[in-house]
Amino acid sequence: MMAVPGSRSVRSTRTKGVIPPETLLGAYCAGYFPMADPDLGTIGWYSPDPRGVFELDAFKISRSLRQKIQHRAFEIRINPRFEQVVRACADREETWISEGLVKSYVALHRLGYAHSVEAWQQGRLAGGLYGVAVGGAFFGESMFSRDRDASKVALAALVERLRQKRFTLLDTQYLTPHLARLGAVEIPREEYLKRLRKAIALKRSFL
Repeated sequence: MMAVPGSRSVRSTRTKGVIPPETLLGAYCAGYFPMADPDLGTIGWYSPDPRGVFELDAFKISRSLRQKIQHRAFEIRINPRFEQVVRACADREETWISEGLVKSYVALHRLGYAHSVEAWQQGRLAGGLYGVAVGGAFFGESMFSRDRDASKVALAALVERLRQKRFTLLDTQYLTPHLARLGAVEIPREEYLKRLRKAIALKRSFL
């Protein structure tokens, strides 16, 4: 779900390779997330100001998207092809998802913290997204589509699941025009961190 970071990003030290799960979780809980340099593969840590979020009750679904959801144009599955989803998100000309980050998120998935929401059509993975869940917060990382609206349907399914599971924060990291059309907004970093602290303290389960 992320965009290329700009001057409004706060960076910390850089690392390279696989990130230990405890380091990655600690960073999310402190308001940071990793992105790899497309050329060098080194990983920078970012905490934007302002921060992009979805207010779960303000997600916008167009008429055409609602029809696809109602007609079950895609089957939604949770987690069966997690690594495949991450690699599909990385499969573009320029990507911030390095091989080290792929392995880092797969490790988090095996520990039960990282999840994929997948849109399937006729037995084929058509699109999806992945992210990290801690407490009542879900940190959206990236999404992809092979078929029209597949990632949007997956995102709508994610929002509905977070509502049902009583999550309070859906982090999009940066606000893009695409996410804004779906209802994402920017909030000051200070406000984000306050909401983050409350969210991660909640006892919630994504599954």
